[in-house]
Amino acid sequence: MKARVKAVRQKVWFKALSRVERNILDLTIRCVEKVRSRILAEIISNILAKILETLEPSFLEAAMRIGREIADEVCGVAEKWGNVSASRWKHDLGFVRFLGVTAVNHG
Repeated sequence: MKARVKAVRQKVWFKALSRVERNILDLTIRCVEKVRSRILAEIISNILAKILETLEPSFLEAAMRIGREIADEVCGVAEKWGNVSASRWKHDLGFVRFLGVTAVNHG
């Protein structure tokens, strides 16, 4: 929601995103309290990355740095619980970006 408001204020909302991307974000904001679908999370993450790259490249860098740290911790815990595929999560840029942007926006 914060990224949307910022993008609209800085006149990036219509320039950086297609109609479909804008609608996906609008519907997600209106209808979803917590994103549970990994596919939807990745799509939203990619759309937010487009907005953030246009608005503030340094913000995206910070989000990626923080996202990598969180992904390392999450993967470590999941591996300890026996999830064999968890080690690959930290190399998924959509997952890392999603964790980072979420942490920065809620921090």
